[in-house]
Amino acid sequence: EMVAHAEVVFSLSPSAAAKLKRNMLRTVFYVIAIVLATALTIYPIIRGLLTQLVKYSGELLQANLETMLVLGGTIAKRDSDTDAHNYRVSIYSVRLAEEVGLSDNQIQSLIKGALLHDVGKVGIRDDILLKPGKLDEQEFEIMKTHVNHGIDITSRAKWLSDGQPVVGGHHEKFDGSGYPGGLAGEAIPILARIFAIADVFDALTSKRPYKEPFSFDKTLLILEDSRGSHFDPDLLDVFTRIAEQLYKTYSGEENDISREHLGTIITHYFH
Repeated sequence: EMVAHAEVVFSLSPSAAAKLKRNMLRTVFYVIAIVLATALTIYPIIRGLLTQLVKYSGELLQANLETMLVLGGTIAKRDSDTDAHNYRVSIYSVRLAEEVGLSDNQIQSLIKGALLHDVGKVGIRDDILLKPGKLDEQEFEIMKTHVNHGIDITSRAKWLSDGQPVVGGHHEKFDGSGYPGGLAGEAIPILARIFAIADVFDALTSKRPYKEPFSFDKTLLILEDSRGSHFDPDLLDVFTRIAEQLYKTYSGEENDISREHLGTIITHYFH
């Protein structure tokens, strides 16, 4: 039971209230000043660190790109004495991918896969890889293992692993008669289906030690003959629309010019 209840109210004099207000404002001012001083001191440091981070990230990306170009070019030269094919087929693949509306990330993966599509040939003996005549059945079975070698190589570097749809699928055929998986139709990654068209187009229109280049018209006829068997019919329709311009612009270009054109594309998609 409550016996008593008392309330006490303190009243500050005007001078004491004014002094308290001044002290509170002074404290708030000091806090704001300290925060601003700290921010002004730390900001240049943070900005410098971020600048260095961006610089190092850019240098790392450039190093990765150069390594990819060198590695792909090395394998191409071992096989054909030129890496221009690698550059041109990458360009053709990208242009087709752009036409069908693939995303930037997909095109990045396509570029990696196109440049390294035959990297697994490093595991194939010279007497088979460089044989001038037709491979016999046993030799061809060995040659086909370059796809698995390529998958193994690209799986060892996380930055390259998203190129595996092309590395692992560029010998698959739309009707399921390709290798190594015998995939058919849309079970074949779209990046591999795109690359297959670009790869054959450049092979046919390029001069090789064992053949002269086919004409543009003959090349299109050969591609058309493989519609639905080797190539995705829908992608082939799109490629046919842009093929003549690609042929006029890039066909027959040698290493330096092709590399310069590809470099422009790489800069656009990776920077």
